[in-house]
Amino acid sequence: MFACGLENAAANVDCLHMNESAKPDAIYDVAVVGGGPAGLAAAIALSDAGAHTALIARRVAYGDNRTTALLGGSVELLRQLDVWGRCEADAAALRVMRLVDDTGRLIRAPEVRFSSDEIGLDAFGYNIENRALMVAMEARAAEAGSLTRIDGEAEYVMPDDAAVTITTRQGETLTARLAVGADGRQSLCRKAAGIGVTRRALDQAALTFNVAHARPHKNISTEFHTPHGPCVFVPLPGDRSSVVWVTSPKEAARLKALSDDNLAEAAERQSRSILGRLQVGPGRNLFPLGIERPARFANNRIVLVGEAAHVLPPIGAQGLNMGLRDAADIADVVRGALSSGEDPGSPRALARFEAARRSDVLSRTFAIDIANRSLLSDFLPTQTARALGLHLIGRIGPLRRLAMREGLAPSWRQRPYSETRSSRS
Repeated sequence: MFACGLENAAANVDCLHMNESAKPDAIYDVAVVGGGPAGLAAAIALSDAGAHTALIARRVAYGDNRTTALLGGSVELLRQLDVWGRCEADAAALRVMRLVDDTGRLIRAPEVRFSSDEIGLDAFGYNIENRALMVAMEARAAEAGSLTRIDGEAEYVMPDDAAVTITTRQGETLTARLAVGADGRQSLCRKAAGIGVTRRALDQAALTFNVAHARPHKNISTEFHTPHGPCVFVPLPGDRSSVVWVTSPKEAARLKALSDDNLAEAAERQSRSILGRLQVGPGRNLFPLGIERPARFANNRIVLVGEAAHVLPPIGAQGLNMGLRDAADIADVVRGALSSGEDPGSPRALARFEAARRSDVLSRTFAIDIANRSLLSDFLPTQTARALGLHLIGRIGPLRRLAMREGLAPSWRQRPYSETRSSRS
């Protein structure tokens, strides 16, 4: 009934093990809706926290070649979840990050270099293809003892005072005391929770593709700031890099339509040939950019994680990193609630999650929005302020080190349940 769609017998054994307790109308502590990276991380973390967890998501192959720069605490979380060891060999370390002003404007910022060894780290993080990360997370989820995988899509999500009832398109029904909405921008869970969302479309689009190059990247990520947005070359294993090229929608569409040779030539020009001759790999993705923020992050026994909770332009590699912090925080809230005999979907538990995520998400959204606006602005005082700010960061060591540490993760962030417990004592 809960077929996982795997292709070999060994994998099917894992699938059956993970679903052996699955029954129609089953009652769970938590149900996670959505099987992207944030949803899988939340499901694994909740299972590890001792919650009887259901994961409602179709098992499908990851469809594109996008990558993610996993920063700081994200790698540590994946290590704790026994995911990182399964995909570490597919990741490239990010040891230096360069910011290059390529706007051609009258007032330009100096080049700024951030080196991980300056703050005592071997690397800021690691860049990995999402496909490799998803394979590792799916394998780990299949081994989770208290995680039931329901290979289906949620069609109805109905919260009430006591629980959340979820019905799939395949006709199965389950009930959970808490639902985790990891179901993306058009979140069914968010609508069911009665949470509104603020959306602002940006006059920008991102083209993503991967390249092979003649010169080694030396684990340096280089971000060229153009008048229409950043173009970033991020290391991958070997002499390969992922490219995230943010520009106007019209220009992004033009670039996407180029032949491999012509796109390689355009990317080489944009990169100032720092990587030598480029060869474009298979697969390109183009998507419009915007900023989305819900009015709340939790309501009516439902919490939001990943793109159900925040959508940002691909600047500063914050999107999935915030999604993994969402997952860590809801697992911490549920662990604390269960250990104290509390209902994990109670208003009190939801308030802890809301408090933990609101400051992180809002501060990151604000910082990214301001950085993007300042880059796009033709207003001379704005250009001056931006150039001065980057100059000060580049020249003043303590300020630069503070920027690096805060860029990895907010230093003031505390785990929600431990914070609440300490406030009680």
